[in-house]
Amino acid sequence: MQCYTRFVAIGDSQTEGVGDPDESGELRGWADRFADMLGAEAPEFRYANLAIRGRRAGQIRTEQLAPALAMQPDLTAVLAGLNDLIRPRFDREALLADLAALIEPLRAAGSTVVTFTFPDIGAIAPVVRPLAGRIRQFNADVRELAVRYEAVLVELEPVPVAAHRLLWAQDRLHLSPLGHEMVARAAAEALRVPGADGSWRQPLPPVRQRGGERVFDELRWATVHMLPWLVRRARGISTGDRVTAKRPQLTPLRERAEPLGPPYHSAAR
Repeated sequence: MQCYTRFVAIGDSQTEGVGDPDESGELRGWADRFADMLGAEAPEFRYANLAIRGRRAGQIRTEQLAPALAMQPDLTAVLAGLNDLIRPRFDREALLADLAALIEPLRAAGSTVVTFTFPDIGAIAPVVRPLAGRIRQFNADVRELAVRYEAVLVELEPVPVAAHRLLWAQDRLHLSPLGHEMVARAAAEALRVPGADGSWRQPLPPVRQRGGERVFDELRWATVHMLPWLVRRARGISTGDRVTAKRPQLTPLRERAEPLGPPYHSAAR
């Protein structure tokens, strides 16, 4: 394993950490958790997180790429595209161009780039099942980009547990704390972080619902989460309009983390 000391994460709400508040209410997220793993035994380790919720790939390219390159990271995480995929006017070619324009200059600058495929969100939120084809094609495109630019790919799509209900927040578009931990451990395994293994792939207990409970759950989700999202889109409003990066500079971790402990899925039992 290469020893990384300058880790920069760019992206949208998933990388910002939406769905994973810490004890003080501040967002943590998979990138923070992953940074803890990387920095557990490296006093010189520094970490920046430029991700902002609601950002599409083109916005990430415009707003976050140059600051990330200026920090000269030896490791960069690029998780982007979901906000593009869920738009009615989806432009596949534009999305691929933006992703390539994010990954290529980072690789050219000598940074290892880690990127991701998406799980089947239609299994989590049935009303968005029509997007399943887009997501499968997107994942295939990301695989090609990873090969072209020799990026490290974290494969979430082929892993059934990645679409488990316990790993997703109530809005079903953001990871839960357990889901953020799963992604952190998946990235750690892909980059061969000491102590990482494949335990994040192990199945979780099923979430059992009766037919009536399932229907009520879907209606509540549509009312509480989907409808407000549609209203914001119609008004041209983003939840990230007045949000700034939570960690805009490379800084040391606040606390030295412990090495990887028991498999994360034990927390769900």
